Amino acid sequence: MGKSAVPSTVTARLRDILQLRFTDLFAALPARVLESISPANPLKRLGKIAGYTTLRLVGNIFQPIRNAEPLHGKVWLYVVSQNNYDSLHFLRETRSDAVLVAGQSKQIGRYQAQVNRLSLRRKLLYYWQFPLALLGLLGTAGHRAWRFFDLIFNAIGYYEVYRRALRHYQPKAVVFANDHNDDARALLLACRAEGVPTAYVQHASVSANFPPLGFDLSLLEGQDALDKYRQCGPVHGHVELVGMPKADEFLRRKNLSPVVRRVGIACNVLDETTALTTTLSYLLAQFPALTFTFRPHPGDARNFRFLQEQHPQLLFSDARQESVFEFLTKQDALIAADTSTHLEATLLNIVSLYYRFNAHATTDDYYGYVARGLAERARTLPELGTLLTRYTQHKPTDLYRRAVYYNATLGTSEEGHSQERAARLLAEWLESVA
Repeated sequence: MGKSAVPSTVTARLRDILQLRFTDLFAALPARVLESISPANPLKRLGKIAGYTTLRLVGNIFQPIRNAEPLHGKVWLYVVSQNNYDSLHFLRETRSDAVLVAGQSKQIGRYQAQVNRLSLRRKLLYYWQFPLALLGLLGTAGHRAWRFFDLIFNAIGYYEVYRRALRHYQPKAVVFANDHNDDARALLLACRAEGVPTAYVQHASVSANFPPLGFDLSLLEGQDALDKYRQCGPVHGHVELVGMPKADEFLRRKNLSPVVRRVGIACNVLDETTALTTTLSYLLAQFPALTFTFRPHPGDARNFRFLQEQHPQLLFSDARQESVFEFLTKQDALIAADTSTHLEATLLNIVSLYYRFNAHATTDDYYGYVARGLAERARTLPELGTLLTRYTQHKPTDLYRRAVYYNATLGTSEEGHSQERAARLLAEWLESVA
């Protein structure tokens, strides 16, 4: 499988970097969600650009970078979120030459102070490209280029600045856990241009809407991910199925409770507040003997304190402080819509119930968990109540077997040893490309 080429023009590169932003799926997101990413009002988009310019671009100039570790000649573990950090940190612990890096102002949740930074000060020098890039993208992406011109503005300069950083630090390789954020894709293109080897460790379930797989080495969790990437386009580089490294220590602690007594409810930014409120009111009234814990996505900026006031018995999990597996070890069942938490729950032998908190048609069973039998669907609250009642009477001990298609090591001698497998394959690959 050949190596992907780097687009030769600014417009083509930005089209590649922002390709997920120009998909039908992204354009069809609920207005509330899109508004937080890119406002519908053009004047508000301009205001967002002004804020980004002042706080990020100009702010970066005056913010000194003092990294705790040297970055020269190292294996970079590039992270764009707290979840990315959780997925790659094991490599930092197993390789003395590995360092965690992120863009200068990138928010990494609870690990904000534990990641080395790549300077983005020179990003400001490339904004002369914006008018030309916008004009070019209007020709290739149509009206969506205008609708998301603030996202185009934000993405400018990453590629050029990262190429300069690669030439300066000359890393041995760059390992990614994200393949679709604009800064991650820009670094991937920069690596190709500078001849720096790239690897990818899958950090969550993927969909057929992702960009084509374009790393030199891709360590995927299971057959599901590979099948979906094949739908995205040509698969480049070498691919290995390694299971889920971040789950290793928890797979040894499968939930063998014979009944459900503790129920977690996980939501993401797509889920509607009204539907969440209605569901919680129903469940807490119908199942007073059960313990319910509510967990918003770490990127959800909504204030859910009102739920605590309405339901004092409701527990909360702070995703910015508690990892998803730490949360799940305290549950016997999970209720959620479109989130990879369903897979993580099933791996721990936790009952996984799919119930939608929104009517967004394009994300219905987004990861295919219901279609593949990983999670059970409830279409109405009475159906959800019926399913939950059944599991409060009996919970099987072999639910985790539903996840075999998603996790290549499940049920094998390497179950619970995905970190070792991934680290070994990465080491062998690094020796071959060094």
